[in-house]
Amino acid sequence: MKQRPLLESACWWIAGSGIAYFFSGGTRWLLWAACLLGYSIFALRMGRAKKQTVVMLLLFTASFLYWQIHEAHNHSTLPDRLQVSEEELNESQVRLKGILVSAVERDGDRADFIMEVNQAIYGAAAAAAATDFGGTTIHHEKVQVQVRLAKESEIQIVNTWTRGQSIEIEGTLEQPAGARNFGGFDYSAYLHNKHIHWLLKAPGAAAVKTGPGPFSIAKLLGYNDQMRQAVGRQIEFIFGGNNAGFMKGLLIGDTEELDPDIYSGFSALGLTHILAISGSHVAVNVAVLFWLLRRFRVPRETSITAVIAFIPFYMLLTGLSPSVVRSGIMAMIGLFLLRKHRLKDGLHVLAAAALLMLVWEPYYLLDVSFQLSFVVTAGLIVVVPLMQPFFSFLPKRLAGAVAITLTAQLASFPLTIYYFNQFSLLSLLSNLLLVPAISLVSLPAGTAALVLSYIYEPFGKWAAYPIKAINAVTFDAVAWLEAREGVMLIWKSPPLWWIALFYVLLYLMLKWIRRASVSSEQAELWASRNDDTVPLHPDMAPGQRSHSAVLGWAAPSALTMDAVMGFLRSANKRYVYGAWLCGVLLAAVLYGGYQPAYAKGRGYVQFIDVGQGDCMLITTPQGRNILVDSGGTVSFRKASDAWRDRRVPYEVGAKVVVPILKKRGIHALDAVIITHWDQDHAGGLQAVLDQIPVKALVMNGSVTDTPAFKKVFSRVEQRKIPVYYAHNGLRLQADRHTQLQFIGPLEEEQGQSQSRTEEIRKLEDQNARSVVFLMEMEGVSFLFTGDMDAKEERVVMLDLQQAQGLTGGKTIQGTGGPGAVDVLKVAHHGSKTSTTEEWLNYWKPRHAVISVGANNTYGHPNGDVLQRLLAAGTEVQRTDELGEIQISVKDGKMTSRHKVEK
Repeated sequence: MKQRPLLESACWWIAGSGIAYFFSGGTRWLLWAACLLGYSIFALRMGRAKKQTVVMLLLFTASFLYWQIHEAHNHSTLPDRLQVSEEELNESQVRLKGILVSAVERDGDRADFIMEVNQAIYGAAAAAAATDFGGTTIHHEKVQVQVRLAKESEIQIVNTWTRGQSIEIEGTLEQPAGARNFGGFDYSAYLHNKHIHWLLKAPGAAAVKTGPGPFSIAKLLGYNDQMRQAVGRQIEFIFGGNNAGFMKGLLIGDTEELDPDIYSGFSALGLTHILAISGSHVAVNVAVLFWLLRRFRVPRETSITAVIAFIPFYMLLTGLSPSVVRSGIMAMIGLFLLRKHRLKDGLHVLAAAALLMLVWEPYYLLDVSFQLSFVVTAGLIVVVPLMQPFFSFLPKRLAGAVAITLTAQLASFPLTIYYFNQFSLLSLLSNLLLVPAISLVSLPAGTAALVLSYIYEPFGKWAAYPIKAINAVTFDAVAWLEAREGVMLIWKSPPLWWIALFYVLLYLMLKWIRRASVSSEQAELWASRNDDTVPLHPDMAPGQRSHSAVLGWAAPSALTMDAVMGFLRSANKRYVYGAWLCGVLLAAVLYGGYQPAYAKGRGYVQFIDVGQGDCMLITTPQGRNILVDSGGTVSFRKASDAWRDRRVPYEVGAKVVVPILKKRGIHALDAVIITHWDQDHAGGLQAVLDQIPVKALVMNGSVTDTPAFKKVFSRVEQRKIPVYYAHNGLRLQADRHTQLQFIGPLEEEQGQSQSRTEEIRKLEDQNARSVVFLMEMEGVSFLFTGDMDAKEERVVMLDLQQAQGLTGGKTIQGTGGPGAVDVLKVAHHGSKTSTTEEWLNYWKPRHAVISVGANNTYGHPNGDVLQRLLAAGTEVQRTDELGEIQISVKDGKMTSRHKVEK
């Protein structure tokens, strides 16, 4: 086996960092010791040189300790320096002074940037500080700043803020929030990996004072930001419209102004790597520059040196993302070795780039851009040679393109589903058709048009016309491919061992298929030469040579052609059987990975934390999925405040609900129940319908005259989703363990399945017509109440009593008889308008869940409601305190867990 010491060094460095990150306490040190012992035994048995073994173990240990030391120093110094606890400092008023160390990003009425704090004032003294700051000295503390603009005119002020300026700002200091749902986005961890531990929220541009800062790296990067902005304006000038945002992403890696619909299409088809500056962009620009230099008869060595000098400039121009840093470092190392005539192994170059980056910043290891960039590059180096023979029937260039595209797809697949939880069956076709056109035409031609525009602006505009035509075709192709239904597969996030097993099985399968084909070719070669016994006697005729001499190996004197053929056939069979075994195991791994996160046999009711709103996901013991409400973002913004709107507004359905459904491997929703059409219950439905297949919609039999509702129902009709109107007496048998019995809203006549909104009433006040239903799952009962008010509670109770011929009981057919309901979803987020004493006495809930937003402005949950629940002996859990609440059911018993610890 060919030894690659640099590659092995990088692997051991990553292993040391990985163990230090994923494990803690005694387990971490036990695994470290096990790796040392295991590798030592392996090296001894394989006859490895002691020096090489010791070096690898030292690298592994150094990485293991380096990560822990780095992590130990990654904490906030503000509490210690200000001599207050973190709890006191959280949500306190402070005044900070320091250096602006990032580009300023403004979206709507919010400006975001990072500052490095030099001085700080805490508490009442912060507001009093005016000219003489006189704060406590702080060292190397970065803070994420969010400035909420008070007036539209403040946008002009924000535009003057640049990296490297000195800055003084007053605001509220907050600890960033962690994940509030299982598998949800952890903003605190995201900032931690950027060495940031606090958010500072300022109430307007008036709270910020800037001035010229001292000479620093940040100031130099500020000049680079200005250069990027100037180039961006030039791109916007020559391309305009949607093309401007796309070409900014393609040429300088700036996707802030890319049309959201275009980006969504590229994302769905796995094409976003085109807009993330990476190896292909560097390669194209380097190749073009090298070709131009050679055309002007610049000597080869000088041309290589010039290209190496150009690469750092290109890295700065395109934003220094991990992918462009990786490709830039690899290009410079590769070109340097090429200049020295020592370029032999691409894996060594890749390993060198990885080591340099991880020593500089260990947290790069957790960056998705870093991971994808290195994994795909390694896959292209290792797997493409194994893949190309499969496409030998195609023309050479096409075969190479197919092999490269397929390899990139296979290499990125596990990480793609881990982070994004979806994979399009059209991704391979999209990349094969569109990437060459974009990388080989739009990218170099766009660069040429940009350069020409600096020489003479009309030249740049003229050169942009054919590129815009190509882009229009690309956008149309992406939109058409994205609109195809049934091609998007939703995957849960797999565990790390699954990802590792996928790569190992894929590599072994391809390698053994290749070896089997080589063995078969050798056997055919032997058969074509001679089928007789090979004469090896010393008295053979002059000039006669044995086949062993031709093939360059010494055969035993008794070796026959039959023996050789037998050996080759057996070797071929071993490889074939090994390849088949790996293929079967790989198929089993894919099948297991495609299954939902929650296995069948146990039921789940998941109260997803969507802030001030309702969203519950029911997963039955037989794997049926029912979504009850979808959350939603409530906005009271006036039309005159349109300047405050963000390019991609925050929407609960798209940002919270859909990602969680995908993260849990929900391939389709068997039903969506919308209790009523208030925004905080149904606002997220549009995103759900856009990205998750829905088999049925159950609603309350009324509509609202709002654009959001019309858009939702248009999509329902477009997808031909059956619509059912809930009413008292309707029952749904989700599976043989789970039944839903609807007890509200009340209807005089039994409704039928319909799809035309004009056949039902319009109703602005939706709360009183909330869908109310009782669910029994394996003997455990749940009562879902929407936003029903006290009047609807009385009407429902009276109807139930009359139906049973009772005056105070609550026996309902299908609930297993009288007795307390196990779990009550408290109506209207605990508002005082519902959950009356009579309602609680009627149902006698053992447990209650309140879905409510933290620090909401409505005062939910109401104190009197909480007192009534306490008096009824009901155990209360709230999403504002606990985050997502999950209740699992099996064999009549239920267990509960929640995401956030009090």
